[in-house]
Amino acid sequence: MRAKITYFLTAAVLVVYFVLVGSRGLMLIRQGTALTVVFGAAVLILPVIGVWFLWKNTQFVTRANQLATELEAEGGLPVDELERDQYGRILRDSADEVFARRKAETEDAPGDWRSWFRLAVAYHDARDTPRARKAMQRAIALHGGPRRTA
Repeated sequence: MRAKITYFLTAAVLVVYFVLVGSRGLMLIRQGTALTVVFGAAVLILPVIGVWFLWKNTQFVTRANQLATELEAEGGLPVDELERDQYGRILRDSADEVFARRKAETEDAPGDWRSWFRLAVAYHDARDTPRARKAMQRAIALHGGPRRTA
């Protein structure tokens, strides 16, 4: 729940920022000189890119959460079997061991979105965020993309 609140607060702050930057871009364009119009147009590109990035990221998170919900209903979510140090941080050797098992599972069933989901979790636990995201994108693609819930 805390992660969702943090995500929505961050998204809200970004939207406010995009509106402020966009309004500055429009102010520059309204001044009407060649230089301010060019600068205004350049400034307007930033919110457009930001909104697109925020939208794509929100879609990704929503789809990943849908997969997690479905996997949980099936009883297939990965069990947290990682060893931790006295401060609660995951021990690297433990994460590597779980990762090796998840990778082998995915190699045995490369068309199964569930194994890719669990591999993404293992990558995340091993602190390899780019590969975790790619594995989750693969799980989403194998699952069939976006699912609509009523």
